[in-house]
Amino acid sequence: MGIVTTRLILVSTMLFALSGLWETSSYAVEGLKAESGGIEPGKVVLGMRAGFAPLTQSITDEFRSSTDVGPLVNFQAMYSLNKWLLVGMMLEWERHGVSVERPSIDLGHQDTVSVLPTVEVRPVRFGPIIPYANMSFGVNVNSFGESSAISGTTISPSNTFAWRLGWGADYMLTKQLALNTEMAYKLNDGHATIGGVRVNDWNASSFGFLFGAKLFF
Repeated sequence: MGIVTTRLILVSTMLFALSGLWETSSYAVEGLKAESGGIEPGKVVLGMRAGFAPLTQSITDEFRSSTDVGPLVNFQAMYSLNKWLLVGMMLEWERHGVSVERPSIDLGHQDTVSVLPTVEVRPVRFGPIIPYANMSFGVNVNSFGESSAISGTTISPSNTFAWRLGWGADYMLTKQLALNTEMAYKLNDGHATIGGVRVNDWNASSFGFLFGAKLFF
C-alpha cells in the first residue's frame, strides 16, 4: 500500500511540475519578462551532470531489504529542431548498495547504465532562466557486484525497459555556458536470478537529482 501511495505522489508531483511549465508562459516571474521559446534553432547542447538517486520503493518484496541512496552521473547530447523542441541522447549511470535487513547481510551493489533517446521541450524563458521538461525511452543495462558475505552466490538482475521523465532549469551564464539542475523519475522494473532461483519482483526504479553544467554550440 505504501509503494502505491509513493508512486501516486510521484506521478502527481510530476504532472503538477509539467503543467507549471506551460502555465508560466503567460506571466513574468520575479520581474523577469517571459519570452516564448527557450533555445535558438540549430543548437547543439552538451550536458554533464552528477548527483544522487534514491529508489522509489524496496528493491524486492521477496525478502526484507534496504538500498542505499546511490551516486548518479548523466551525460547528454541534444539538438534543437526549433526554438522549443530538442531531440538527442542521454547516457546515465547509477549505483545502489543492497542488503538484507533481518538478518543483516550485505549483498553487494547494483549498477545500472541507461541508454536513453530523449525528447525535450523548452516552451518559455525568463531572462537567463530556462525551464524545460524531457522524456526518454530506452534500455537499462543492469549488473550486480556481490559482496564477500555471500561468496559463491551470484545475483543477476535482468536488463529492463527504461522510461524517464525529467524536468529542470538552465541558468545561462553566457551564450555558451549554463548551470543546470534537474529532477527525474526513471522506470527500472524487472526480475533477478539469485543463486539460480528466479525472483520476479526486482524493482530498481529511482528518483534522481542532478546538478552540473551545459555547453551550447
